[in-house]
Amino acid sequence: LLKDVENVKMYKYIGGVIVSNKVKGSLLLVLAAMIWGSSFIVMKSAVDFLTPNVLLFIRFSLATVIMSIMFYKYIKDTKLKDLKGGMITGTCLFLAYLVQTLGLTMTTPGKNAFLTAVYCAIVPFLVWIFYRKRPDNYNFMAAVLCVLGVGLVSLDGDLSINMGDLLTLIGGLFYAFHILAIKKYSKEMHPIKLTTLQFAMTAVLAFLGSLFFEDISLIKQIDSSIIIQIGYLAFFATAVTLLCQNVGQHLVSECNAAILLSLESVFGAFFSVLFYGEILTLKVFLGFIIIFVAIIVSETKLSFLKIKAREGELNV
Repeated sequence: LLKDVENVKMYKYIGGVIVSNKVKGSLLLVLAAMIWGSSFIVMKSAVDFLTPNVLLFIRFSLATVIMSIMFYKYIKDTKLKDLKGGMITGTCLFLAYLVQTLGLTMTTPGKNAFLTAVYCAIVPFLVWIFYRKRPDNYNFMAAVLCVLGVGLVSLDGDLSINMGDLLTLIGGLFYAFHILAIKKYSKEMHPIKLTTLQFAMTAVLAFLGSLFFEDISLIKQIDSSIIIQIGYLAFFATAVTLLCQNVGQHLVSECNAAILLSLESVFGAFFSVLFYGEILTLKVFLGFIIIFVAIIVSETKLSFLKIKAREGELNV
């Protein structure tokens, strides 16, 4: 097997075991989704001690430093024109994180994870508005499923929605805008450079928010437990996950990558139940499942089912 040139390109030894690039990529994407899922619990704990802007300022300042050190060769030639992309994407990212974090202070980590994930179904409709590209039937199906799932997760008996869940949904909308901005500016500059610049912009905006609307002196009151949490968010939930995502998406198909990364919401709910003590009612659990199905439909167009059907026809 290893004598075949093409197979040598596709398989490598790891710990004495032959592992395909596809498997390695899949594992990296699952790791990224798991870390992101766990970050909802860490964020929930951190906002008990720090206000949202202060937390974001510290997290993204550290993340910017880490990214600058890890990927210096990609950002050393940053030009003035690159700053525009970093400022616009960074503003979208800041608004998304800020509103999501505010929502997290008033809802559970599990609900925050799933409700944020509805941006997957929102993006095609924003593309329709801004680029006149009509969503396909799968996007409409995903949107209907999302509305149903959000209703089960968020609406109370009197059909009202609490402020935490509403803010989380608005945060998901800003994430959708962020994706459109990334799509535009990633064509003009290296994605790692763009990511680092948007982290820096997020840190600047969070600093201004801390300075004018919150008590920035809270930074001086950070104890050892919060330092560990912030370090986890800045290093693992930002820099490491970015690296896992970049490498993983290079090794697997877009369809598989979308499915694996969407597991973030599942891990978020799992860790919330395991460590935060969140109790899932049947209604909320069904809402989670429907939202997850909507994400899969929106991101993959169910192409994996079509592939399996074709393979079955060939076998017959």
